[in-house]
Amino acid sequence: MHDKILLSHGEGGKRTRDLIAKVIARYFDNPVLSPFFDSGLLGRIEGEIAFTTDGYVVTPPFFPGGDIGRLAVCGTVNDLAVCGAKAVAISCGLILEEGLPLDTLERALAAMRDAAKEAGVTVACGDTKVVERGKGDGIFITTAGVGVAVNGWRPAPSVIRPGDRILLTGSMGDHQVAVLIARRNLAIEAPVLSDVAPLSGLLLPLLPRFTGKVRFMRDPTRGGVGVTLNEMASAANARFMLDEARLPVRESVRGVCEILGFDPLYLANEGKAVLIVAGDAAEAIIATLREHPYGREAAIIGEVQEGGSGVRMRTLTGGVRAVDYPVGDQLPRIC
Repeated sequence: MHDKILLSHGEGGKRTRDLIAKVIARYFDNPVLSPFFDSGLLGRIEGEIAFTTDGYVVTPPFFPGGDIGRLAVCGTVNDLAVCGAKAVAISCGLILEEGLPLDTLERALAAMRDAAKEAGVTVACGDTKVVERGKGDGIFITTAGVGVAVNGWRPAPSVIRPGDRILLTGSMGDHQVAVLIARRNLAIEAPVLSDVAPLSGLLLPLLPRFTGKVRFMRDPTRGGVGVTLNEMASAANARFMLDEARLPVRESVRGVCEILGFDPLYLANEGKAVLIVAGDAAEAIIATLREHPYGREAAIIGEVQEGGSGVRMRTLTGGVRAVDYPVGDQLPRIC
């Protein structure tokens, strides 16, 4: 094998076969993928099927706390989890740029393998394409995922009612600030790690344990908690009131935001979830979330109120302000 990706690795001949058999298959060996059929045969699946897809173009591909491989698996697993579905199988589409070091590809594949193992999901099929030097950015990954709904749960913003509580499973903005620091084009050093993580083990056990009490869930990726809450409030035609004093933000993230003028409310996360839950179950759900490693900092950050729709926030100074959609993206190519 060469130590870098060549155009011929994507042309379907012997080098393509060698790349798949000698590199990629070493990381994803399993009974569904290994026969290398044109489709992964998953067997009979009982229950309501959830299906999602996403593309990952983060730069740089390796950043404190994660990388593009872990991000690709966790992003798809989490898109299924917030719809109440346990991931069964995912695909892996690789777009590689000519000249990419082979060990860079292997680092990303190893991260995908480890994240898939942690989430209990099979990498069932895949595809590899190579683009000419200068027409890519090293490595892009697309994934699609199939999952099965747990306990018959499905997203239901229409059942959100005044008195429900808004929960966040941890601190805001860690992923986006970690990527920003990794770009090294700003003279900033701060001990910030991306929060990228699979959330199925955190969220899905809530559904049978608190039947009917979890109304709606989303993962606050691009646009952060601020945009996610606006989308949830719009879907529910409800009025959300946040409490600024309860919003969890690490001091290191807050410091970077103060230097650069970012609002952590709009910074992306890749290992957090926003939940709307019944008011009488909120404390018990928080206690359950905090039992899990990815939910230690879970907090009640607001409530659903009577009257109108949209998102408002009680500020630290005692006022109330609107939380609207931001204009533009604070930082592109983060996921």
